[in-house]
Amino acid sequence: MLKQTIQSLEGFILASRRIDVHVKWKHLFGNWVRSMSSTEIGRTTSYSAPREKVDCIVIGAGVVGIAVARALALKVIHAGIYYPRNSFKMMDGIEAMKMEHELQCVKAILSPLSGIVDSHSLMLSLVGEAENHRATFTYNSTVIGGHLEGNEICLHLSETKNLKQWNGTSNLHPELVLIPKLLVNSAGLSALALAKRITGLQSGAIPPAYYARGCYFTLSNTKATPFRHLIYPIPEDGGLGVHVTLDLNGQVKFGPDVEWIDSVDDISSFQNKFDYSVDVSRSEQFYPEIRKYYPNLKGGSLEPGYSGIRPKLSGPHQSPVDFLIQGEDIHGVPGLINLFGIESPGLTASMAIADFISTRFLG
Repeated sequence: MLKQTIQSLEGFILASRRIDVHVKWKHLFGNWVRSMSSTEIGRTTSYSAPREKVDCIVIGAGVVGIAVARALALKVIHAGIYYPRNSFKMMDGIEAMKMEHELQCVKAILSPLSGIVDSHSLMLSLVGEAENHRATFTYNSTVIGGHLEGNEICLHLSETKNLKQWNGTSNLHPELVLIPKLLVNSAGLSALALAKRITGLQSGAIPPAYYARGCYFTLSNTKATPFRHLIYPIPEDGGLGVHVTLDLNGQVKFGPDVEWIDSVDDISSFQNKFDYSVDVSRSEQFYPEIRKYYPNLKGGSLEPGYSGIRPKLSGPHQSPVDFLIQGEDIHGVPGLINLFGIESPGLTASMAIADFISTRFLG
């Protein structure tokens, strides 16, 4: 089913330094004003769609995609953030429980440099810096596939609103074909499905896809916050376990759990409308897991919070697989970078991923 999935972009990013190419879309694909070199004007395709050449395209405006766009626009090397040697501290249970009175444990590892971040503010800051360095963000557009012409990647685009009635099986025709020198597929949940829609890309280079929904529940009916630190239990199959996380307002949340999803509906994925609902009954599984380290958790104190879906490269009862940053050395296509399986800690690693791509593929 996922072979028919279309990647619906929350952000389509162009970072072009060409002076002789400028595209302005009225609501993206209404009336366009184009100024291009004479060598490009006469070019046509079997898709009867206009073609443009650009320097870089990043598909997907999640935190990793935005960070990559910023790094490509700046073309600089950052020092990165690393935990210094010996920064972790092994503690026995008594010492840990003195720090967190509601905690129950036998052993613990203290990470004094771990913390939380306002992800939305971070993403807005990255967008602003990328735009200041001539990156252009194009929203509400959809990459419907692509094809290879020699060593060039031809990316097929259409306006999202014109695809809402798509039945999931009929052929789609692009309204614009873009030919980037560098293409970064950072489409998150749809990165694998999008790669399969690039005609000419070796199918053997695309790993199998797995998906896991994770729900969070919010702690309510408490006068004081029971924890001052993030608390992580022993990891479970497919995840880090139901842990304690704090938001910037001090609100306590527990999660995520792991709910393996057999498949993702093609149409829903195509329109970027994944099922992020939280089943209230899943709280029954949360209480015993949380009480393993927070025995004083009161019944009825968990309320549904939110959920997310993780793109994974390993399935149930399989060994975890790390992020896959796939370049020409793996799939054989110059200028194509696929980012597969970028789940947690993708937010934490976003700047490092961006720096790696910028330095390795742009020099």
